[in-house]
Amino acid sequence: MSFKKFVVLASLILSIVLLTQLQTSAQSKYELNTGWKCQKATAVNVDGAQLSKIDFPLGSWEEATVPGTVLTTQLNNKQVPDPFIGMNNAHIPDIYKVGRDYYTYWFVKDFKEASPQNNNQVYLNLRGVNYSYNVFLNGHKLNDKLHSGMFLRQTYNITKWLSKSGANRLAVIVYPLDVVGNPNGGQGGDGTIARNVGIQYTAGWDWIQSVPDRNTGIWDKVTIERTGAIKITDPHVITLVPGIRQPDGPQQPAIIQVSAQVENPTDLPVSGLLQYNLDGKLVSTKVILKPNSKQQVQLQDYSLKNPKLWWPNGYGPQNLYNLKLQFVTPGDKLSDQQNIEVGVRQITTERNEHTESRQINVNGQKIFIKGGDWIISDEMLRFSDKRYDAEVHFHHDMNLNLIRVWGGALIERPEFYAACDKYGMLVFQDMWGSGDCNGRWVDPMKLEDQWTRRNYPDDHQLYIKSIEDQVKMVRNYPSLAIWCGGNEITPPEDILVALRDTIMPKLDNTRWFVEYSNSENMSRNVLGGNGDGPYGLQPLSVFWDQRTFPFNSEVGSVGVSDYESLKRFMPNANMVVPEYDEATGKTKTDSVWEYHKYIGYDAAINKYGKPKNVEDFANKAQLVNYDQYRALMEGFSSHMWDWYTGVIIWKTQNPWTALRGQMYDYYLDPNACLYGLHSGSEPLHIMYNPGDGMVMIANNTFKPHANMMIVAKSYSISGKEKIISQVFSDVTATTTKRYFSIKEHTDKLAQAGGGFIDLELLDKDKKTISQNIYWLADDKGEYSGLQKISASQLQTSAKLLSPGKVVVTLTNPTNAPVAFFNRLSLVDAQSSKRLLPVFYSDNYVSILPGTQKTVVVDYDAKQYPNLPMLSISGWNLKEQIQSITLN
Repeated sequence: MSFKKFVVLASLILSIVLLTQLQTSAQSKYELNTGWKCQKATAVNVDGAQLSKIDFPLGSWEEATVPGTVLTTQLNNKQVPDPFIGMNNAHIPDIYKVGRDYYTYWFVKDFKEASPQNNNQVYLNLRGVNYSYNVFLNGHKLNDKLHSGMFLRQTYNITKWLSKSGANRLAVIVYPLDVVGNPNGGQGGDGTIARNVGIQYTAGWDWIQSVPDRNTGIWDKVTIERTGAIKITDPHVITLVPGIRQPDGPQQPAIIQVSAQVENPTDLPVSGLLQYNLDGKLVSTKVILKPNSKQQVQLQDYSLKNPKLWWPNGYGPQNLYNLKLQFVTPGDKLSDQQNIEVGVRQITTERNEHTESRQINVNGQKIFIKGGDWIISDEMLRFSDKRYDAEVHFHHDMNLNLIRVWGGALIERPEFYAACDKYGMLVFQDMWGSGDCNGRWVDPMKLEDQWTRRNYPDDHQLYIKSIEDQVKMVRNYPSLAIWCGGNEITPPEDILVALRDTIMPKLDNTRWFVEYSNSENMSRNVLGGNGDGPYGLQPLSVFWDQRTFPFNSEVGSVGVSDYESLKRFMPNANMVVPEYDEATGKTKTDSVWEYHKYIGYDAAINKYGKPKNVEDFANKAQLVNYDQYRALMEGFSSHMWDWYTGVIIWKTQNPWTALRGQMYDYYLDPNACLYGLHSGSEPLHIMYNPGDGMVMIANNTFKPHANMMIVAKSYSISGKEKIISQVFSDVTATTTKRYFSIKEHTDKLAQAGGGFIDLELLDKDKKTISQNIYWLADDKGEYSGLQKISASQLQTSAKLLSPGKVVVTLTNPTNAPVAFFNRLSLVDAQSSKRLLPVFYSDNYVSILPGTQKTVVVDYDAKQYPNLPMLSISGWNLKEQIQSITLN
């Protein structure tokens, strides 16, 4: 070993030893998430000072769910029916009718925490309460005045109020929104819900009914935090990655910039080191803090050699570094520590003059945005790390690279951002506001005029203060890419100016701030209208041939899930097939379907044969789902960098059991929408335009691909194969390329009653890189051929590779018909109910005659320790349930 290498190694070892030898007894954090009690405020006849004394009897107080809303507690205590099922939500008292007192509650929690010694400190952190509250501890009121605002975090130093015995009681009275809004069926009801700094959709929208308690409660985490004398707050990590990078190979250095605020609440001056270790390098600076003071500290820039970069999904790995930011006092005593997962990347934007829209770059490379609009994980705010992980995992499996968090909801939680970091999902984060509530349009459902609504919310300073706080909360996550002033409208002018000119430059100046979601700065609108859409079912050729907006923030379609999903929330009496009348163009729909916001499939399902029952309807809906979303993403991808720099689907998920716009249902069961997107969005993808028949390749990678073969084949309904063409091809990086038309062949197939087109892209070793199977209607636009196809002869085997991982092999014999549109599901061996969530490498798959396909299935073996079984059913295959063998 050279002397230079010895010195570097010794320095690294010394840094690690120093960090691990720190005395850590003063620093820890834990949640208060069990053992809460609650009572309706009208039933409590004492004040908070008395109620928060540990010896005050609580008597028959109820168990409370914290974090959670009042409605969550009522549901868990079986006081209300499940609002997600049938018409139950309509039978729960709505706050607009029963008044705010009905949902005003006290929450009480007893906990053990000894009074600290030697200038150590203890803090109470409330990450989110809706809407206003007073908080008491051991007979003392902690807040000087009533706290308001759903999104404003609060921290209270409770050191001097902790009891010497260590037995403490916390009491919080929570009041609902100041203005609860009339849920009159409008978008956000009568719009007055937007007078608060809170969620707007809880008064109802076109995809959800109103939430009866408007999410009143201690809805986010409550934590107790111990530190030494000094506390670190609001750390900020910036990574600068100059130049144009590739995901692999050696890297030039990246610059790491770290700053934080440090706070000394004691009556004595304190000195120490603010420091962090990154990739074995210790960076520190000396700090001297005056008594009862705060100080912003900037550490020296650090040049990270050969960094492992973070990339969006489909473009490269999602590397993360663990950075422990510490304040250390003399004697190597750890006073406080913040753990930050750092993704080294740099996001920039520029105007693409050709498309007249914004272009997103990561690490110097342009990224074609394939996104999904996200509302919220759960309308009752029942958030969890596991659910966030599953939902973002699904977006990863759709081959998307961005999630837009819609402005009528919230700035998402850190746990959501951690999942996006893990799966490589860029985040387009709207701030609070919507064109519907905030006055963009004339709306007879709204209580107040546009000029009045344009100034919502009532308290602009609370809005600004809340935004400042939430920016600090999430700005360190590498997935956060774009800040947006609001959904389809800017905030009021004074708020907009503060955001654009002061808050973002000061608190997060490395990200693009766009004024609103369809701003001209984002996407030039020469078509007129709102600048987004279309919505609803479209002829497939529309996505290819009709130009929309160059960075479309909302374009979407249908999304009914299958029969198993419907059974979870639809009463048997309401399992009624929607009936479309071609003469009038209207659909007759059951009342429960209407209540759950069904959006019509019009005549699309009847083209596969009139549904016999709801199960048949839902199965045929999956064919429409798959086709719609595959065509949507293929059509936009076919014009990337020419017409478009990005597209975002409205929408990919529902926080309630709605019957529209979802790639998986509320219960985390995927439908065919997800796998249509999975196909249409794959990074290197072969496809054809259903209008002109042109075969194309979309290359959404940074590398050119050469010496590939395009194989185009057709299959008759009986399974007879015909080679259309075989062509060697190449494609440059991040582009699309046209090759040849197969329209003559597709027209002949249509005249013969329909059939299948198989497109394959083979590498130099004849291995399939991309495969795409289309099913074609007859010359009348009906799928008459599919209605005559023979029974499938599919052979299936399933093996357990390891706990939680199953490999399924699907084989279709030669001379058999196409085994068409097969749904795989893992099911419980005893009940035959689906395991949820489960992640499939592909699904709704078709297997051509004489071919084989492998699907890998991942599930949580801890949640489901018993070996499941495999269910498979298809268009021409009756459901089969078979055992999974051990490998």
